Amino acid sequence: MSDIKPIALDAMGGDHAPHEIIGGAVHAVRERGLSVVLVGPPRVLYESLADHGATKEIPIVRAEEALAMDEGALASLRRPRSSIAIACHLVRQGNASAVVSAGSTAGIVATGRLRLKGQQGVLRPAIAVALPTRPNPALLLDAGANAEVKPEMLLQFAHLGAAYAETAYGIGKPRVALLTIGSEAEKGNKLVRRAHELLLASPSLHFVGNVEGYDLLTGAADVIVTDGFTGNVALKTIEGSVRYAFGELRHAIGDSRMAKLGAILQRSTLRELNRRLDAEAYGGAVLLGLNGTVVIAHGSSKAAGVSAACQLAADLARGGIVTRVGERVATTHRTHRLW
Repeated sequence: MSDIKPIALDAMGGDHAPHEIIGGAVHAVRERGLSVVLVGPPRVLYESLADHGATKEIPIVRAEEALAMDEGALASLRRPRSSIAIACHLVRQGNASAVVSAGSTAGIVATGRLRLKGQQGVLRPAIAVALPTRPNPALLLDAGANAEVKPEMLLQFAHLGAAYAETAYGIGKPRVALLTIGSEAEKGNKLVRRAHELLLASPSLHFVGNVEGYDLLTGAADVIVTDGFTGNVALKTIEGSVRYAFGELRHAIGDSRMAKLGAILQRSTLRELNRRLDAEAYGGAVLLGLNGTVVIAHGSSKAAGVSAACQLAADLARGGIVTRVGERVATTHRTHRLW
C-alpha cells in the first residue's frame, strides 16, 4: 500500500459520478496499490462499492451536498458541506494527502482557495495541465484559474510549473517559456513584455524565451507560462484539434479497404498514439499554490481517468510538491528584495 495518507476522492464530482468515480477508486486501490477515501453520501456510495465487492476496501466520509457541474465559484460559499469541501477539509486536517475531483473547475478552485488557503507568498494559485509532448509532457499554466494577471504572477507561475516538472518528471532544470505572439523579446502586450523581463532576470529559472502557439506541442519547453484566459483557450483548442484529427482519421480509414488494412497492420501504433493524446491518461490538471495537493480530473472522466488522477495526486504528494512550491516562491521573494 501507499506510504502516504489516503487520497480524498470527491465521489460526486464529474459527468459520470458517482459510478465511474467509484470504479476509478476501486481500480486505484486494487491495481495501483493506492489508499483512497471516498467523500459523498454514504448510502449511495456503499451501494456502488457493493457492486464492485469493495465495501471493506475503501472507507467513506459523509458529505450530503455536491457541487453541480454547471455551478461556478460562488457555489463554494453556498454549499459549505459539499463533497469537494469535505475532501479539502480532510487534507487541511492532515487526514488525507491530496484531493481529487472531476467536478466543476470553478467550484474546485474556489473551494480549494477557501478551504486550503494559498501558500505563503503565492499571489494566485494556478492550474497546470500536461500537454502530450516528448519525451516528457510539457506543462501549460495558468490553464483557467486567473483570467487577469500581473507580470509578477506570471513569474510565480513559472516557479510553480518548474516545481511540478521537477517533482512529477524528475527534470533537474526545467526549460521555461512564455507564450506570446512572437519569439522576439519585444513581442506581445505590456503584460508579456514585463513578464519577459522578470523571467529573464530570475537566476533560479532556466528561461528559454518566448514561444508561439504552434510551439505548444513541439517540446520546445518543459513549462509554458501564460494567463488563465489565454491558457484555457489554447488548451481547449488543442483538445478540439485532437478530436477533429482522430475523427477525420477514422473517416478516412472507413472510406478505403486498403486504408482499413493499413490500420489493422498499424493497430498497436495507432492505439499508442490514441493513448498518448488522451487527456485522461495524464490524470488531469493540478491546482498549484495551495496548502495541499489538488488534482482536477477531466469532467467527463471514466474510471481509468479517475484512477490516473489518483496516481498523479499520490505521486505529487509523495514528492512533496507543496514544499517544493514553497521553496521556489521563497526564492522569488529573496530575488525581489535584491532588486
